[in-house]
Amino acid sequence: MSLDQPSPSPRTAPHDRLASALEEDLAAVGAIIRERMQSEAAPRIPAVSAHLVEAGGKRLRPMLVLAAAGLLGGGGEAARRLAAVVEFIHTATLLHDDVVDASTQRRGRPTANLLWDNQSSVLVGDYLFARAFELMVEVGSLPVLGILARASATIAEGEVLQLSSARDLSTTEDTYLRIVRGKTAALFAAATETGALVAGADAAAAERMRRYGDALGIAFQIADDLLDIEGDAGIGKNRGDDLREGKLTLPVIRAIAAADEGERAFWRRVLGRAEVAEGDVDEARTLMRRHGTLASARAEADAWAARARDALDGLPDHPLREMLLDLADYVVTRAA
Repeated sequence: MSLDQPSPSPRTAPHDRLASALEEDLAAVGAIIRERMQSEAAPRIPAVSAHLVEAGGKRLRPMLVLAAAGLLGGGGEAARRLAAVVEFIHTATLLHDDVVDASTQRRGRPTANLLWDNQSSVLVGDYLFARAFELMVEVGSLPVLGILARASATIAEGEVLQLSSARDLSTTEDTYLRIVRGKTAALFAAATETGALVAGADAAAAERMRRYGDALGIAFQIADDLLDIEGDAGIGKNRGDDLREGKLTLPVIRAIAAADEGERAFWRRVLGRAEVAEGDVDEARTLMRRHGTLASARAEADAWAARARDALDGLPDHPLREMLLDLADYVVTRAA
């Protein structure tokens, strides 16, 4: 990692500043990913993997590993391998999610299951999970292996909970938070905690980094849910996809709680019975604005971003710490 290059413009997004600061490490991570996603026995594996891995994702989760390690002393090759691990886990879950959700677009491109088939997406996702655990073992740390194994199980639990809660208008905010902690925040937290551990951080510092990742992941997902309602085609998916798939996100849960009988009939038709007509996404957005639930959900994301920033108190004064502080704000403001 080099922090000696000229500083990017203050207007540059925090994840871009992180990418610039971690450029050397990220290049090494990319090389590990490309090497480990190869398969001589089944050429479709690297083809499907590359379609998603090279699709222009920001590699935020690998950067969190590298930033946590760099902030707390540097993790060297172990941090780079862990960064590849979290990217493999993330990519595997995306391949599986697109099959579960019958998605046709990811990062502005056709999904792998659309270009190939569901079977290929599921099996390639399984292959990437296996490669991830192979890399974890090579790091040689049982605590790190345990954290990432638990995170992988938690991600699956979150996805299953979301599946079982779909179209259920009685879904509570507590259930929503458990889903978000599972499907998104678990990997953020594992990335930052394991990055700290391979850098030799003490238990207190590693816990601070875990709390940072957890809160950042929750803020990130709430903001992502807001983008699904108010974003545009530039976010790489169709606006209103969550509504069409029956997902109960925070602003929707709050709008249902505040609804009168006529509005509840609308939510029962659109979410409960999956009868989404022309204009229903716009009507749903109107109802959420009427009851202020988009604004209240954004305030909730802001509160989690503040918790993420607070978690970094007491950690070393370092350029990477400032970038992580800015990142906590950015994941929310991108949905403003």
